[in-house]
Formats: sequence, C-alpha cells, structure tokens
Amino acid sequence: MSDQGLLNKLEQISFKYDEIAKQMVDPDIISDMKRYVNLNREYKELSEIVKVYHSYRDVLTNIENAKNIIQNESDLEFKEMAREELDDFQKTKLDLDEKIKWLLIPKDPDDNKNVIMEIRAGTGGDEACIFVEDVFRMFTMFFKEKSWTCDVLNSNSGGTKGFREISLSISGDEVYGKLKFESGVHRVQRVPETESQGRVHTSAITVAVLPEAEEVDFELNLKDVKKDTFRASGAGGQHVNKTESAVRLTHLPTLTVVECQDGRSQHKNYEKALQVLRSRLYQAEVERLDKERADKRKSLVSTGDRSAKIRTYNYPQGRITDHRIGKTIYNLSNFMNGDIQDMIDSLIMAENAEKLNESQVES
Repeated sequence: MSDQGLLNKLEQISFKYDEIAKQMVDPDIISDMKRYVNLNREYKELSEIVKVYHSYRDVLTNIENAKNIIQNESDLEFKEMAREELDDFQKTKLDLDEKIKWLLIPKDPDDNKNVIMEIRAGTGGDEACIFVEDVFRMFTMFFKEKSWTCDVLNSNSGGTKGFREISLSISGDEVYGKLKFESGVHRVQRVPETESQGRVHTSAITVAVLPEAEEVDFELNLKDVKKDTFRASGAGGQHVNKTESAVRLTHLPTLTVVECQDGRSQHKNYEKALQVLRSRLYQAEVERLDKERADKRKSLVSTGDRSAKIRTYNYPQGRITDHRIGKTIYNLSNFMNGDIQDMIDSLIMAENAEKLNESQVES
C-alpha cells in the first residue's frame, strides 16, 4: 500500500473514531446499554491507532518539508541540517509503518473480556487430579503477577489429592486476549507421587477458557433455566451439612448443566452459576457461527478445539513444548511458578503473523 493509500485508510479510521465519540454523548445511545457498551469498546480499540495516525501524518509532512528544503534552499548549511532531519524522519516512518501494519490486523472482539476458566482432569486418574492442582497454582501465580482478580466458582476434589475439576472467574485488563490460547489438552509426563517403581507416566487435563458473557452480549431467558439446590460438599465445616447453599442450573433447551458450591450464600452461588452458564452458551453460539463461516479458515494457534493436545510438560527433561508453534522452553520450574508470559507472547505473535499473512493474500 502506498503512503497516500495508507494515510487515506488511517484517515477513515480517525473519522470513524470521531463519529463514535459524538454518538457516545447522544442521550438515546446512552440509554441503550447494549449499544453504548459496544461503542465504548470500539472507541477504546481505535484510540491507539488514531494516536499513531496523527504521528504518521506529521512525519509525512516533515519528510515532505525536508525534501523541499533540500531541493530549493541555497544555504548549504541549512540543506545539510535538512538532510540529517530527513534521515531521522524516514527512520521514524519505517518504525511507524511496522507499528501500523500490526495495529491494522483484525482484533478478536472478545480480547478485552474477562474470563471463565474450567480446568478438568482427563486421562491419568489421581495423577491427572494432582496436575489440575499444579496448573491451577501456575495460573493463579500468573494472575497475581498481572494484578488480575481470580475467584473460585466451583471445585471438586480428586481421589487422594488435587481436583477433578475447578472453575475460575478471572477479571482484569485484556484477560481473554492473553488466556484464550490456553484452551485445549495439557499433557504431563513425570513420575507420579503414587508410583513406587519410578516409571514416567503420561496424564492429561483439559483447560477451557471462555470469554465472560455479559447480559448485553447474550440474552439468557431465565424461563429456560431449571434451578436445583443441594448441600455443598468439601471444606466448610458444619455449614455445608446444614444448608442447601449449592446451586445447580440446567439450561433446558441445550441440557447444559452448571454447578456452583464454593460460596456460603445460595444467592451468590446462583449468581456465579448464572455467570458461567451465560458464558458457556455464549461460547457455544460463537463456535456455531464460526463453523457456519466455512470460507474462513480457523487459526492454527487458537483453533478452539478443546480436544487438541496443545502443550506437553515433561518433568524429567525440565521442558515445556507448545505443539502449535513448536516452541520449547527449558525452565519448567519457573514456568510452573507462573512465568508463562514468554509463551503467551509467542502465541500472540504467531496468531498475528497468521492474520497478517491472510490479509496480505486477500489484498
């Protein structure tokens, strides 16, 4: 794309940004919460590229002015200064060209959403339950580093140790955009605590990362939801045996079932369960629409297939391998202590490169 063509494209985005700003102070739009939330999200997404557009426009003007001075000015010293400035402006332009290229990559509209994460034991019996607890700890340490808020929504203990499953609610800045690549099968290779012969076993767990659906995203008809209450199990002292604080919700049209029992209040458990149910149904709808778009190839990185083996944690060799991008990190101890940002950055870069390649082929 030529400089002028890129400038025109950025100008259109800037115009759209200004129009959204005007709409957001319109009383009719403010009263329409769903529309206002969508506009506010789009406004925030466009703000960075509009800021870069202003810098790009200025640097193009400066380049043109420097070239005019070099061509028309008779003062040699003045011309030399213009040449030095031109070199600096052209370097700045190259940096901005690269930045704009990445900013123009289509963004996932759910990237800014909070997340419901569900971690479940798969093959491997007790060892899989123990690894669920290990991965849960890994993620919570990462969340702490990011200053994200994490609440346990529901958990079921394993046979001897760990969890058969645990559900979390994570909120913060661009949570889904960072965690969406964790969906899939996580495989562990190590000597189990219960193994006396010292043989390496392979176990697996599944991680599901769902963008948290708000009421403005997905309209859930409560008439379609059956509510059951029961006594919570697990930690909690006498309270869990005396009150039916645990809640089970069943979405009758799809038979989707959600349980929540970690809170002491039935009302709070109901609200949390409703939050998870809405997010699951929203994700199912998103996946259905993706399948209908047969002409749109699914990303290799974020395939969305929760049965796909995405990563192996090999304890004897101290390595983690992500099979989607072929990246291996030989620092398992730090990784399991929440140092996973490098892997996440690599996955984001791989998906953006894939999107960029697709956009170039289409254009």
